This record gives sequence, C-alpha cells and structure tokens, in this order.
Amino acid sequence: MFTGLNVALITPFAEGRVDEVSLRGLIEWLIGEGVDGLVPCGTTGEASTLSNEEYVGVIRLTVEAARKQVPVIAGSGANATAAAVERARMAVAAGAGAVDSPIVLYNVPGRTGVNLLPETVGRLALLPNIVGLKDASGSLAQATETLARVPTDFICLSGEDTLNYPLYAIGYRGAISAAANLLAKPMAKQWDAISAGDHGTAARIHRDLYAGIQALFLESNPIPVKTALSWCGKCREEFRLPLTSMGLANKEKLKYALKGIVPQ
Repeated sequence: MFTGLNVALITPFAEGRVDEVSLRGLIEWLIGEGVDGLVPCGTTGEASTLSNEEYVGVIRLTVEAARKQVPVIAGSGANATAAAVERARMAVAAGAGAVDSPIVLYNVPGRTGVNLLPETVGRLALLPNIVGLKDASGSLAQATETLARVPTDFICLSGEDTLNYPLYAIGYRGAISAAANLLAKPMAKQWDAISAGDHGTAARIHRDLYAGIQALFLESNPIPVKTALSWCGKCREEFRLPLTSMGLANKEKLKYALKGIVPQ
C-alpha cells in the first residue's frame, strides 16, 4: 500500500476555476505512464487556495479517474488543526485512502519551519492508523536514523525529488513526487529498476534527470512544473495567488534543463 512512485498532483485551473477536463486527462496519462499512486490536494495541488467544495470535488474526480487502478492519498494539511481534521474527514467521505483511513505523515520543514525528528516519527509510527512518512527533510542522515526508529512495515517515502534514488538505496519504499507530474515515465522506470534490484539503471536515471528535476524547483512549487506541463499541453499556465507566473529568466533556464527530456 502506497509504495512506489506516487504523484503529488497539480490542480489545473482555467479562468479561475478547477479545470476538471485537464485534471482527468492528466490522471489518465499518469496511470498510463506507470505511476503507482496519486496524491491530490497537497501543497503541489495548491490545496490552501481551494474552497472546501473544490477540495472535495478534486478528490472525488481523482478517485473516479483512477478507477481503482492505483491508490489515492488525499492531502489534508491545513494551518489550523481543526481545519486539517475536517479536511481529513472530507477526504475519507470522498473516497480517498483505504480501510481504517491510514495516515501518511508529511515532514516538510522548508514550508512549515518545523522538522519532524526521527524520535517523533518513531513514536507516531506505533499508532495503528499512521502507516507512513513523506520525508522532505532533505537529509540522508535524518532519513537513515528515521529508518532505524520505525517498524519494518512502516512506509518511508521520499518527498525530495533530487534525493529519490539515494533514499531508495537506503531503504525508502517509494516517493510522493511533484516532478513526476512531468517525468512520470522515467521516474516510474527508476522505481521499477529499484524493485528489480537494478541499482545501475536506477542510478543512471537519477543522473539523467537530476538537472531537470532541480530546474523544476527554480521557483516555488508547483510554478515550474505547471509551467512545463503547459508547454506539453497538459494544463494551462494558470495559478492562484499568492503564486504567479514564472519569471522569464527562470523559464529559459527551465527550458534548457528540460531539453531532450520532455517535448516543448
């Protein structure tokens, strides 16, 4: 459950509204590219800008479009604890998750200003409904210590795309990836190689994609990945404030880094 390459989905917009046609098309394309799971309404999905009605609608659409081919993990984070709990309940009612509504922790100190330390993860991992961690700490040392403190059936997932392969190599069991919105096929092949014990292929894909993945974070996520997806015809180059269009200089850097990796 939840292992492998899970995509932290963007939320396409068109003239200020959720673009359901583009979202459905993106989901169907990603499943065809070989991804293992979908994560709507996270930070990559601009969830903090969605109304509750839009939030539920995006999750329902994702569950419907996935057609039980892959699991759906709904983002339910919020600045207020009560709001996070409410959204988690909405997500379950909309069909996300699985039996007993398992919870995946998300450690992203770059956005929250708080680091979920290995000791804390180890304690939380003992709770029956907390089954995994998305780790965007950016620290291999912390990741190694986390693995030493959690049960063997606890699922640690990379949340830092530039470190996916190193984290796989030490025992992480997949990723929740923003870059996979654009680079699903090679990133899925990388996970398949890891699963087959072919670290040579996985390492080569890591090197081949590294510059492109770095460029997808030249500005606040999901601005670059949405911009690149618009070049591929997968969505409009449209965001909700406080996010705005990518600067021209960074667009050129992004195009250069992705040259030969994706069509433009």
